[in-house]
Amino acid sequence: MRMKFLGEFVGTAFLLAANVGSASMAQSLTDNGALRILINCMSTALALGLLITVFAGISGAHFNPVVSLIEFFGKRLNAQQLIGYLFAQFAGGFVGVVIANLMYKAPLVTQSSIQREGWGILLGELIATGGLVFVINTLRIQKKAELTPVVVAAWIAAAFLFTSSTSFANPAVTFARVWTDNISGIALQSVVPFICAQLLGAILFSHLAERIHKGEK
Repeated sequence: MRMKFLGEFVGTAFLLAANVGSASMAQSLTDNGALRILINCMSTALALGLLITVFAGISGAHFNPVVSLIEFFGKRLNAQQLIGYLFAQFAGGFVGVVIANLMYKAPLVTQSSIQREGWGILLGELIATGGLVFVINTLRIQKKAELTPVVVAAWIAAAFLFTSSTSFANPAVTFARVWTDNISGIALQSVVPFICAQLLGAILFSHLAERIHKGEK
């Protein structure tokens, strides 16, 4: 069990290091907003696909409290495991941001001032998270788990570019990105509405996946 928690911690840390680090890289290379988003998007999606492939056999490669909660309510994860996974994900995410900050000689921890608010952005985050849960559940139901690394990475890349929120789609990622002052950050006061949108999207689209599957039978 400890190896599962360690896998979630390390995997989430690498994911945030990739996300926040690539944002710092993009910010240092160009002032072009579109190019910055593309650099950040590609690094994050590629890292996620690779990390899922590496850690799937160790922890299941959740790296996301929403995914762990869906597994818990589906009775594929018990309460003790859920608590361990959530702690590992939030702690790993924070450590990943600290590592990214250190790589780019930024302060160890800096609270972001980037406000991400408004119904449009929250709707974008609901869609981003809901879509993520939908594709994961659909692959599980259809017994196509081997496609998860590619499909999940593809969804995150697509949602990064089409949603108004740029697809955080993960409460641990959302909280962790409070602690950087680069373009990937989010102000602390924006975190709770974001997480609420994420949870609502997960609930709605998890039910949608189940209903579609039942309707096919």
